[in-house]
Amino acid sequence: MSRIAASAQIHPMSFIEDGAVIGENVVVGPFCHVGPKVTLHDDVQLISHVVVLGSTTVGKGTKIWPSAVIGGDSQSAHHSAVDTTLVIGENCTIREGVTMNTGTVEHGGTTIVGNNNLFLAYAHVAHDCRLGNNIILSNNVMLAGHVTIEDRAILGGGSAVHQFTRVGRQAFVGGLSAVSYDVIPYGMLNGNPGILSGLNIVGMTRAGIERAEIHKVRRAYKQIFESEGNVRANAAAVRDDYLDCPQALEIIDFIAAANDRAISSPNRGK
Repeated sequence: MSRIAASAQIHPMSFIEDGAVIGENVVVGPFCHVGPKVTLHDDVQLISHVVVLGSTTVGKGTKIWPSAVIGGDSQSAHHSAVDTTLVIGENCTIREGVTMNTGTVEHGGTTIVGNNNLFLAYAHVAHDCRLGNNIILSNNVMLAGHVTIEDRAILGGGSAVHQFTRVGRQAFVGGLSAVSYDVIPYGMLNGNPGILSGLNIVGMTRAGIERAEIHKVRRAYKQIFESEGNVRANAAAVRDDYLDCPQALEIIDFIAAANDRAISSPNRGK
């Protein structure tokens, strides 16, 4: 049997399958379908015509708009019939037509979406993605499987991210960009193929990073990407020079982290 809190408001034209868990003050508008393994935490709103399937958990205060399909099976050609999960955090806004898929058993089985994220119309989050907090995916952004998006990143409309790619914290991806390689924290990427075009200075300033720190990060950026040699080697060579600058160190450690994808640069992936 479903566990539906007494304070929940379920429109009579919606269908809640047996087994679903519906928290306090949840609002389910007309023509919604909530599957038997779904948990909607307190204060979740499904406006209307929302489908929530699979083993999906939707965090407190998240609001989902019409025609979104949340928790559908992975679209991977290797998807098995084994049950996998989708976990969505608190206070997310999921606009019209957004799709989010559960994970694949071959890669841990869980797609994870953090808190306070904004997904504009028709954005797609594929299987096994890992999204942090305070992220914006603009209209029609497409994330392939196994993508990692770190906190406060912004992806412009129509941009597409290749599978297994990382987008670092507070990075900015321009509209219609093709993200084929990892994007450093605080980086700006534009174009198809995507080219690193500097640092997200506006975002850094809005985040309260001091001007002196921004200058240090700029200097580190130039040493890493404008010097002769390999990006990873350049980053390793200057690491000790930036132990007092957490933002520069974050970029350097991001580059050093083991990963199969190349790093986006002003010229190409290196």
